[in-house]
Amino acid sequence: MNVTQPAISQSIRKLEDHLGAALFDRATRPLALTAAGIALQAACDEAFGRLREAAAEIRELGKGGGAVTVACSVGVATYWLMPRLAGFYERQPGIAVNVLTTPQGAPPLRRGMDMAIRYGRGDWGGGEGEKLFDETVRPVCHPDLAGRIAAGRQAFEAVTLLHVEAEDDSWLTWSGYQKRAGLPALRNPGRHFTNYVQSTQAALQAQGVMLGWKSITGDLENEGRLVALAMPQVDPGRGFYLVQAPSSRDKPAVGLLAGHLADNTA
Repeated sequence: MNVTQPAISQSIRKLEDHLGAALFDRATRPLALTAAGIALQAACDEAFGRLREAAAEIRELGKGGGAVTVACSVGVATYWLMPRLAGFYERQPGIAVNVLTTPQGAPPLRRGMDMAIRYGRGDWGGGEGEKLFDETVRPVCHPDLAGRIAAGRQAFEAVTLLHVEAEDDSWLTWSGYQKRAGLPALRNPGRHFTNYVQSTQAALQAQGVMLGWKSITGDLENEGRLVALAMPQVDPGRGFYLVQAPSSRDKPAVGLLAGHLADNTA
């Protein structure tokens, strides 16, 4: 960039004077960011991320809409969306799908997003929603653990329950499942996770029993990697919807992906 070290140092000093806060702790070697520096770094990372998204979108404008950006939870992305993208890429190798994830749920549509896969009742604003499938919930675990429970070699009351910390009450917890299923309160030992990828991996390793959501464990159950226990299945009264941004409805790539996902919900 043909910029000297003194010039960089002077620019940083001017920025600190402008902000009224030190960005680096100069008493340490090597230099370390202060709390203000860490906050500014996080904001810059987010800003540059949005610039990359915008640049990618602009590059694709001349290619007839050859890219689609989808937002969803990390669990849905890992266990529902990614397996279906494999078939989409076989049919549409020239279309790139960019996936933006959150720990749970999906963020509201914003600039740079073409569609979001969202959990709820479909009553959001800011986009046109199409229901993909109704959600169901039931306890699932590794086949070996299920076999021990079914054979009586391990009491269910002693099995470790795998919990995911829910962001809101629309996501059933074990306590909510027990109430919906009419079961007595369980006092099993438990392990807690912040997202469904973590709990699903624990279940795949026979570490305990998790609440299996169709969107997360449906394919794994079909493959026999997880099995449902002989316990009630609960309907949470919500489903998953594909919400398209109004500005993206005319993009051919968006229509192709939306059609593929709608045709491959099972």
